[in-house]
Amino acid sequence: MRGLTQVMDGLIVDIDVTPNSKNFEITGYNKWRERLEVKVQSLPKKGKANIEIVKCFSNLTKHDVEIVSGHKSHLKSIKIFNISKEDFLDIVKLGVDPFMC
Repeated sequence: MRGLTQVMDGLIVDIDVTPNSKNFEITGYNKWRERLEVKVQSLPKKGKANIEIVKCFSNLTKHDVEIVSGHKSHLKSIKIFNISKEDFLDIVKLGVDPFMC
């Protein structure tokens, strides 16, 4: 799966964010954009959606998370520290019930 890049201190995950949704959800993988599709409750104002993304991915993975690119875009890259690609995929389990934060 493209959109996941293992780096020395963690994993870079490319995401496509849809704001103003009912819940936070990882809904699947967009093959065309090569990104995980993520829905967030927050509006993209004053960094609220970014805060929700960091919080929810941290809760999901139990690892530190930061946004490394796309702070003002719906196409973002996040870094999850100290996790392997395999461990992340096991946690997310795409195609199973969506994770809700």
